[in-house]
Amino acid sequence: MSSPRKRGRIYPQDRTLIPDFEALPNIGRATAEDFRQLGFRQPAQLIGQDPYALYDRLCALTQTRQDPCVADVFIGAVRFMDGAPPHHWWHYTAERKLAFARR
Repeated sequence: MSSPRKRGRIYPQDRTLIPDFEALPNIGRATAEDFRQLGFRQPAQLIGQDPYALYDRLCALTQTRQDPCVADVFIGAVRFMDGAPPHHWWHYTAERKLAFARR
């Protein structure tokens, strides 16, 4: 299976150079807005974050249990910004299911 790309984008090795959330793999307007609601203004701020804590914060902030797949997208975005190769969001589904089952 191929890695996700946006319009043939080749991502810079220095991920801090990525200008906006929508430039990240799997991130569209809705998820970019979720990150903004959480107080992030640029992708580099995701480096070192706990994607599960971000998911929990979004649920609390919106007072809605978000679709668990949102957590998959958050995991992918954080891991990518931490230096992992780009993967489709569903690459992280099994990890998320295991993590949620341990709660």
